Amino acid sequence: MLEITVRTERGERYVRPAAGTLARLVRGLGDEGNRFLVVRRVPDLPTEFAQVWREDGGDFELEHRNGGPATHVRTRLGSAESVAVALTGWARRDADWAAGLAWRRVELPPVPEVPPLELPAEDAAALEERLRETLRCGYADRDQLAEQAEDFLVRGDERPVSGRQARALADRLWLERVAEQAGWEGETDPERIERAFRKLAFGGITAREHFTCCRSCGNAEIGGVSPPDARGFVYFHQQSTEGAANGGQLSLYYGRFDGSEETTAAVGREVVAALTEEGLTVEWNGSPSAAIAVTGLDWRRRLVG
Repeated sequence: MLEITVRTERGERYVRPAAGTLARLVRGLGDEGNRFLVVRRVPDLPTEFAQVWREDGGDFELEHRNGGPATHVRTRLGSAESVAVALTGWARRDADWAAGLAWRRVELPPVPEVPPLELPAEDAAALEERLRETLRCGYADRDQLAEQAEDFLVRGDERPVSGRQARALADRLWLERVAEQAGWEGETDPERIERAFRKLAFGGITAREHFTCCRSCGNAEIGGVSPPDARGFVYFHQQSTEGAANGGQLSLYYGRFDGSEETTAAVGREVVAALTEEGLTVEWNGSPSAAIAVTGLDWRRRLVG
């Protein structure tokens, strides 16, 4: 797997794709509505990306940046295979991935300086703490974090944080968190939960992390994201994530689509077994009406972007 994300013009998003998947996406470029893709690192770094454009069966335009606008360069390649090889090398940080390609600088307009935020100290502190909490949860990308920064202090028609100020603040805090997580060693509890959820999904139970805002919305919407043959479901919502990120337990909600207490309890037992197998501490009294609590968590979810 490559430590990248890929976004296509069609709105598809691929996280840590295999090299073969990346090559397939490049080969598919050229038709209306599928002319470009953007590749970013995991975790996302604001000043590093690569992108490809192809239109009407022409050459591929490959661009990348490793710093400010002055580092933005472009080359033209005639085959999907050569583009895929270059992008794979970029993703793997191969020292010579760009060698032998005819790069030229892309002239971009100067980026205006972002004016400093002028907020009351209380508002500034509240805004930063809210963004840091979102980063501790670990599910937002940079765009979502910037949107939250812009909207958090909105009161009526008053918007004290501009879009550019929001982006600058979000990126600063994002990079602080990226630097912090670089020092984490080994597997984290959220990664163990993710693996347990993957196993449950493989066994026919729809498993969703950070799903909807609350239990009412989760129960109402989980059926819509489940395949027709799903045997049941389990999820935790955004409020549950925030509780775990702030040192509390993680509450999981589960069930069967037939509403039966007996089958709901059976799903609960499968969920408990999957989590316990990953070395997590679980509390549940066996009642189908009781949430499953994952306790004693050290919530360190690595950012993706």
